Amino acid sequence: MNLAPAKLPESLGLLAVESRLAPSLERRRLRTYILMLLFDGILINLGFAFAGFVWEGRWWEPRSMLAAGALLPVFFTIGFYNASYGMKALADWLFASRQVLIALVLSAALINFVGFYTKSNQDFSRGAVTLGLPFTAVFLVAMRRMQAVAIQWRWEGRIANRLVIDDGVDGFPDDEADKVCAADLNLNPASHDPFMLDRLGRLLRNQDKVIVSCPPERRDDWGFLLKPAGVYGEIVSPQAHKLGALSLHRYDDLDRTTLVVSTGPLNLRDRILKRAFDFVGALIGLIVLSPLFLVVAVLIKLEDGGPMMFIQRRMGRGNQFFAMFKFRSMREEKLDANGERSTARDDDRITRIGAFIRRTSIDELPQLINVLQGDMSIVGPRPHAI
Repeated sequence: MNLAPAKLPESLGLLAVESRLAPSLERRRLRTYILMLLFDGILINLGFAFAGFVWEGRWWEPRSMLAAGALLPVFFTIGFYNASYGMKALADWLFASRQVLIALVLSAALINFVGFYTKSNQDFSRGAVTLGLPFTAVFLVAMRRMQAVAIQWRWEGRIANRLVIDDGVDGFPDDEADKVCAADLNLNPASHDPFMLDRLGRLLRNQDKVIVSCPPERRDDWGFLLKPAGVYGEIVSPQAHKLGALSLHRYDDLDRTTLVVSTGPLNLRDRILKRAFDFVGALIGLIVLSPLFLVVAVLIKLEDGGPMMFIQRRMGRGNQFFAMFKFRSMREEKLDANGERSTARDDDRITRIGAFIRRTSIDELPQLINVLQGDMSIVGPRPHAI
């Protein structure tokens, strides 16, 4: 049975909602983080170069620049760990300034400590270093202030997207959030319809925080849906607000309290590391296993002349559909693209080469392509057939 036509009106309604919601700010933030790293590196070098000119009378004095070069990797490492390059640093320039100054002081102290024990302090110009640190501090703080002005001008001060979903009760009074009605988009949290889950996943795709206002009897269902959605999710709880619960998220200015049911994706540093691990691992795996891929593809083609690959729709990150690749192990005329029938021992749909590659899990190897594309991860839950 084809379910797609029945879902068409809801899909059109979702497109209309998506068109008016704020676009994803993830790429903007990522570009801003990269620019922050680039400018910080330039400003640190500039600060020490200026200090060398003031103290030694020589622009880009070698011993001053050696200190700047030694400082940079330590500064960036501390900066990543103390949230100098995070969402809060974009939202509050005073916080950003404080964190970047802490990173600067700690990195200078660590370099001096190592230099003392390795007896390499004489390689640096003490006067230039002493002047370079305050010059650099001024440059970094000034850059944070200008960044705040630019964010206010270009992004209208908005660094994150928030979405409020009203499901049958009074809405959450957040004027800075986008708001939708669950009934208008036929979002039923008690339903396990994959098309509804995909529709919800696309709605949440560009959101950093999602707040659901619903009756008490539907909170468990919404909590179940938000956990795998890849967003920071909250459910409004008037009872928790009345009790004065302290472990929940209180919005005192809005007179509301929410239950936090999901915490969203990893932070930026961990996401970069995980994506780099997945990309490099999948690329190496595809290169190393390419001879095996070629042999299996030829054997599949020789057996019945059908396609070598089998593509099946699965539900992945954020409850959204994606096309998963596998080596074809079933007869072409009996392919089960929708996963309606589970395989069994002596399954009449399995080919001879298919039985072997399924038994050895070789049929799963093309999923390295999905990992390379970012649809799957080397370490993570395996998406099952719909």
